[in-house]
Amino acid sequence: MSKSRALRVQGVAGDGMFGVRCRDERGIRWRVAAGLLLVVAVTYNDWLLQFWVRTGLDQRDSYVSEAFAADQPHHVLFSVVELVTATLVMAAAGLVVTGLPRGWPAAGWGALMVFGACSVADVALPMRCAPSREAGCPVDTIAHTTTSGLVHFALFASMAAFVVATRAATGEDCRAGRWARWLLPVSVAAAVSSAGPYIGHPGGQGVAQRIHLLTVGLWFWLLATQLWREQRHT
Repeated sequence: MSKSRALRVQGVAGDGMFGVRCRDERGIRWRVAAGLLLVVAVTYNDWLLQFWVRTGLDQRDSYVSEAFAADQPHHVLFSVVELVTATLVMAAAGLVVTGLPRGWPAAGWGALMVFGACSVADVALPMRCAPSREAGCPVDTIAHTTTSGLVHFALFASMAAFVVATRAATGEDCRAGRWARWLLPVSVAAAVSSAGPYIGHPGGQGVAQRIHLLTVGLWFWLLATQLWREQRHT
């Protein structure tokens, strides 16, 4: 064996212990995470199921949470979809954040783990009934309002962290962070616009909330494509 070839083999062996193999393992984790987020981008918009599953809820004036309210006929179906979605988000974020150093990207993925955990709590503490179709039903419970607020906070914190990370990065392509600069204000505006019933002005909250959910689905898709692009260079 020639000296140069021996050096190449030795280099590959060394990289296999701490370099190439580590990068390959991270690439696998990121590919899996990207796949999970692509699924989440769809399942997080489970309100689309209402076009096939008869819930009796008006999509224009009802919250998506009403579909898995405690007294609703399809409570189990929508609760399971929500729980699976939250679990996938936590799994994807966990796969990524464990391989990142401290910094804004890690903070963004960590916020997504919190988002998933709060989403689980949101399902565990559902609305008691569907206020858009049941007279006398309160707009929400304190517990469910709190968990929903935490879900929103964690989501917006994730987007904001990636925006900051993109501004701090030099010479790096962070498409998700660039898009988040525009997506974050749209998502926040849609979420705020859906709060009408809480201040005594119901009507149209379902449309606003579903626009917000579409922005969240787009955010997950952007993160998935970013992961896929980056793992190709690991």
